[in-house]
Amino acid sequence: MTTSTAALTGLAKVNLRQQALSALRRAITTGELAPGTHLVETEVSEQLQISRGTLREAMRQLQQEGLITTGTRGRLSVRRLDAQEILDIFAVRAALESLAVRTLSQAEDRDAAAATLREAVRAMDEAVDTTLEERIEADLNFHRTLCRLTGNAVLLHSWMALEGPIRMSFMWAGKERAVGNMRVDRHSAIADIIAAGDPTAAAEHMLSHMDEAAANLVS
Repeated sequence: MTTSTAALTGLAKVNLRQQALSALRRAITTGELAPGTHLVETEVSEQLQISRGTLREAMRQLQQEGLITTGTRGRLSVRRLDAQEILDIFAVRAALESLAVRTLSQAEDRDAAAATLREAVRAMDEAVDTTLEERIEADLNFHRTLCRLTGNAVLLHSWMALEGPIRMSFMWAGKERAVGNMRVDRHSAIADIIAAGDPTAAAEHMLSHMDEAAANLVS
């Protein structure tokens, strides 16, 4: 496999590390760089028109995000996911996000939290006719916001560590199954159940939400 893609073109000489990171992340999560693609440092740095040192910094971040892996002799490749890994990712998501909805449904300001989440749902609705990448980002923004609103920094940090693999799970499953998990009604229901103020029901709802999402991706 080669690493030549439309996303990996020359970059403006401003904040090159962040631009390289964004370009590589986009290429991986959109499937332009297919799972298993070996990332040749000299080739990629030349395509992006950046130094190999800057590229290495971006690569380290992508490793932390779970988008690329190190193989034999330190060779870096785009991560491959399988069905079991996706089930495992969503099991951890379910634990984190069920804690999030339980926390928010008990909070005195749960109506405000629900209102913020409904704004995120509206953004998802507005993204329906856009690209898969934009729809994925709108979906992730909803769930990231859910975790952020708890005020639990450990919960948010743990969830954000899964963002890369979550993106890849959508690409692994394909567009049809991925967008099935992004329905507006499924996410509006989460905001509604938080506003209802029943932490047990909220947690159970989120566990069911994640079970259905995982099953849909690997079906």
